[in-house]
This record gives sequence, structure tokens and C-alpha cells, in this order.
Amino acid sequence: MSFVTLEKKGAVGVITMNRPEALNALNDQVLRDLSAVLDQVEADGEILVAVLTGAGRSFVAGADIGQMATLTAAEAKAFGVLGNQVFLKLENLTKPTIAAVNGFALGGGCELAMSCDIRIASEKAKFGQPETGLGITPGFGGTQRLPRLVGTANAMEMILTARNISAARALEIGLVTHVCPPEELMDKALELANAIAANAQIAVRQSKAAIRRGLQTDIATGTAYESEAFALCFATEDQKDAMAAFVKKEKLASFKNR
Repeated sequence: MSFVTLEKKGAVGVITMNRPEALNALNDQVLRDLSAVLDQVEADGEILVAVLTGAGRSFVAGADIGQMATLTAAEAKAFGVLGNQVFLKLENLTKPTIAAVNGFALGGGCELAMSCDIRIASEKAKFGQPETGLGITPGFGGTQRLPRLVGTANAMEMILTARNISAARALEIGLVTHVCPPEELMDKALELANAIAANAQIAVRQSKAAIRRGLQTDIATGTAYESEAFALCFATEDQKDAMAAFVKKEKLASFKNR
């Protein structure tokens, strides 16, 4: 049985963390299952956008404490490396990703959500990095992604106090972009995903890549990446079709994605 499932809904691939009896906690097998599903998403030409969520009442409650409790330092490093490799694969997918956070997103769960391009949350969602209360640091990118998303002081407060925050607070500090009633969460995620899927996908993917690469470098290098992406789009049929339609004051029915 896989602890991570993939369901196609038109152009959207819905990835579900499916270990509800353990609140979708991350162990070695869950991480490997997620890695395999991400490979499927990347390889499937029909999937243009991915939505990641959790089964049951939790998104991902964290890494599996039962597995971690007896790890040696060397074993812990290997576990951290595995988690970071999988989360970097998620972050670096060519296709846009949306985290639909339906419940607890703690520790590794918060780090998983942060590896997605966009995060939206149920009103019942809770976010946190509780690791210092367990005698460890965040291990799957929390010390790196959280300050980039919410600023150093907010990240320091969350990590150093080990306190959880509400969905409303997550929206306030920019960790998520939308908060909605639980019953509306997946509809909102699919609405966003389909809005992205309706645009020119070469331009969408080049935009994502430019943003991701630019965040890791200085502004001069980042704008050089952007110039390359901008130029590449002018070699596509989508650019020619869309701009010709705009000039004629016509509406382009759909993109060819080439």
C-alpha cells in the first residue's frame, strides 16, 4: 500500500498524504512514496498543476516521532537528508504546486507545505515548528524556507518558541494566501489550479523557474534569468497566438502549450 496517492482531475493532479491513522506523519516509507508520486506528476504530460493535501483531519502532523526517538546522530542526518531531497524535488517540479492545508501542518508538515509554490488553508489548519520543544532543530528545511516566506523575526518566533499558529495568523504573516471554511478548501485549491492551467504553460513554468532561481541569488543574476525566460517565450506559438489575438481585440480560446 502506498501512503501517498495521486488522482487526476482534468489538468490537475491531486496528491494526498494518506496515512490518516498516524495523522499522515512522515517516515522513511512515506517520503519514498511521495518521491515516487512526484516523479509520476513530472512525467505525466496531462498534469499541468498539482494540489497536495492530507487525508483525514491532518495535512501532515510532522515527522514520525516514533521512528525518530531512537535515531543515532548519523541515522538522524540520513533521515534529514532524505526529507530534504524529497522536499527539494517538490519545490523544483517544473509544474506549479498548491498546498491545500486541511488540518495540522506541524514540523515536517509545515516544511512540506512550504515546499509548495502556493499555500491555502482551512480555517481549522494549524501551523508550527515544534522541534525545539523536542530537543531538536527543524530538519526538512524549516530554518531555511520559513524566514524566506515570513521574515526572520516571525520565523525566529515560531521556531524558537515551538508554538503553533492559527490559519488566520498564517495568513497575516504571509505563510498562506487564502483561508476558507473546511468544506470549501478543495474547491478553492482546484479553482486556483485550473486558473493556472488555463494559461500558457511554457510561460507558467518559465515564470516559476525564474522566481525560484532568483530567490537564491542577487537581483542582477535573477533579472538575467528572467531575461532568458522572457526571450524563450517569444519562440513559442502561444506568444504569437496570444499577442496576435490581443492586437485584434479577440479572445484566444485556448493555448497550445508549445
